Amino acid sequence: MGGGDVIDLGCGSGAMGGALAARAPGHRVIGVDSSPAMLEKARHAAGYDTLQQADISDWYPLRAPGLVFANASLHWIGDHATLMPRLAEMLGQGGTLAVQLPNQNNAPSHRVWLSLAEEYFPGRVDRAGTPAILPPVTYEELLSPLGAFRMWETEYYQRLSAEGDGHPVRRFTESTFARPVLEALAPDERAQLIEAYEAAMARAYPVRADGSVLFPFRRLFFTLSR
Repeated sequence: MGGGDVIDLGCGSGAMGGALAARAPGHRVIGVDSSPAMLEKARHAAGYDTLQQADISDWYPLRAPGLVFANASLHWIGDHATLMPRLAEMLGQGGTLAVQLPNQNNAPSHRVWLSLAEEYFPGRVDRAGTPAILPPVTYEELLSPLGAFRMWETEYYQRLSAEGDGHPVRRFTESTFARPVLEALAPDERAQLIEAYEAAMARAYPVRADGSVLFPFRRLFFTLSR
């Protein structure tokens, strides 16, 4: 990384602050998030020198960063074809953009929310409101002309434990990916969609005797060094 600040872009509650500070001694670590509630939690986390409330889509640093780190935050931001080159061009000489994006939209856990919503309530759910990313080849085409680009993908297996009523995958996805889908529907419609989704998840991700599910989750990583 270069000599500028370390930016935790979409820092949330501050889970990565301490790790970033440990990996970049001597650099200022700045957390950026649009949520006042998340920033209040980040104030109690280790590692940050400064916290900034800002929308990632129009945030700009005061000086060229040495590292822009975005861990599972940019998939909520639209227009990656503009966003990613803009972030890369903020970097100082030797600076690095490091991004992790959930790449699960084509898996049953995510795809079925949208397909069932369209089947039961045609035209009611705006897919643009759900998290989305570009095909990996597009990130390579956008960013490789700007510096040294590396990209890889990993599928993690998570054990989702039984948690209250409902299938563990439903509990895992309903407050993140599926939140815009469910918010577009009336309470009785949400209940109908959830019932259908639960039945589909029972077939796609069988529940084990203890109520848990072994859940594969794919993530895309890339770095760009200027």
